[in-house]
Amino acid sequence: MDVNCGSYLAEHTKSAIEKGKVSESDIDRALYNLFTVRMRLGLFNGNPRKLPYGNLSRKDVCSHKHQNLALEVARDGIVLLKNSANLLPLSKSETKSLAVIGPNANDSRTLVGNYAGPPCKTITPLQGLMKYIKKTKFHPGCNSVNCTSIASREAIKLSKSADYVVLVMGINQDHEREELDREDLVLPGQQQNLVTRVAKAAKNPIILVLLCGGPVDISFAKDNSKIGSILWAGYPGQAGGKAIAEMVTTIQEEGFL
Repeated sequence: MDVNCGSYLAEHTKSAIEKGKVSESDIDRALYNLFTVRMRLGLFNGNPRKLPYGNLSRKDVCSHKHQNLALEVARDGIVLLKNSANLLPLSKSETKSLAVIGPNANDSRTLVGNYAGPPCKTITPLQGLMKYIKKTKFHPGCNSVNCTSIASREAIKLSKSADYVVLVMGINQDHEREELDREDLVLPGQQQNLVTRVAKAAKNPIILVLLCGGPVDISFAKDNSKIGSILWAGYPGQAGGKAIAEMVTTIQEEGFL
């Protein structure tokens, strides 16, 4: 390891050398690697602002090429966990209306997770799905991702009125991030209750989308015939909503769906 994120090496390397656990050649190798990269970046060639990478701005970060890459990465990161009777992709001819329900369906903050700079633009799952299916209605279902209370009456009414239902559940940085660990693997609060009730009321098997960085226990959904498809999307970034919408409505290349 050449460097660590934190103060561990700074505090303990000298003692490790004195105890013979680390040799000076190990330090030399690490320094060689670190300073080689810095030299390649031109950090010792004068005023950084006058060098090739010294004046990068938002327009460089948010180029068309880079935004396409963000979409490609989001697509590649989505995992199809269940697709009973080939429910996905939804048939456009048979899907005249869509209900999108869930606390993560229209929250752009959940998409980026932590260790992320300001996105160029964000597309939530709701926004992405609305571009594909015009008659799309939304309800958060829960008061928050914590889901201490659910609007079951409104969510069930909406689910009954639509041809298909997409539930966007999961967790966010209030539940998991660096220096914040979870004590269990279940969905927060009454999320499972909401999923089960909506699935039972819907006309057709529902699609469950999970936004989360760590694992969640959704064993309750595995054998539930009213939950037709499950997508794990992680924290897919700024283009996550578009990628999710594509997975739900479009046949992908390379046989993903």
